[in-house]
Amino acid sequence: MVDKYAVIGNPVAHSKSPLIHEAFARQTHQNMTYERILAPLDGFAATIQDLITKGYKGVNVTVPFKFEAFKVAKGSTVRALEAGAANTLIFNADGVIADNTDGVGLVNDITKNLHQPLTGKRILLLGAGGAAEGVLGPLLESGPDLLVIANRTLDKALAMKNKVELEQGHLITTVSACTFSELQDQEFDVLINATSAGLTDAALPIPDSVFASDCLAYDMMYGRETPFMAQARANGARVADGLGMLVEQAAEAFYLWRGIRTETLPVIEMVRAL
Repeated sequence: MVDKYAVIGNPVAHSKSPLIHEAFARQTHQNMTYERILAPLDGFAATIQDLITKGYKGVNVTVPFKFEAFKVAKGSTVRALEAGAANTLIFNADGVIADNTDGVGLVNDITKNLHQPLTGKRILLLGAGGAAEGVLGPLLESGPDLLVIANRTLDKALAMKNKVELEQGHLITTVSACTFSELQDQEFDVLINATSAGLTDAALPIPDSVFASDCLAYDMMYGRETPFMAQARANGARVADGLGMLVEQAAEAFYLWRGIRTETLPVIEMVRAL
């Protein structure tokens, strides 16, 4: 029997997940298929039930269904609970289990592929939406000295800060929240853009002074040079896009489904060359 998996989204035609998981399957000799599925905006839960009926083993979930994916699950991992959203669903005898591999994908790309330590560093997380929520927990677990959540408006950033302090009251890391305009006179070792500004080529209103010497500027967008990346380069930062995160989060999902660790660097290189 061939095990069936898929990525669900709306839109989903652009997704590189099938290429990535097919590469992982070849690499590890797994008998499986992986496809794109376009779900109606009002039909995510029905789509999941249909796939379970058809014998699928699990799915990845992309926009705009990550919050809904968390809600349809019978059980959730700590990572999904912290994020309040899921990008990976596992179908087994216990029902639908939700996980979120975005954060571990980001941390693995930064620490393993880009060789940038996070322990003891000053991290700036730009944005307070779903993408930022999904990576906050794993970033804190990496042991930075300081993590600042910056957003256009303060309320969402404060809500994220208060939530994590409530869940992890014994945090060693100092977590703070501010608006972009309050970043003046602060500098960081690792800056992560979790906003969608790059989709519209919009520049973030952040000062040049946030880029510390020898810092890493990481944009979770991939496949384009965003204004954030251009600003970082102009200020001497080492710059990376989110392609490595995409592959690393997929590798974590593959492990959850198949119980096998994959080699990610060859797959990152393959996708970047396309």
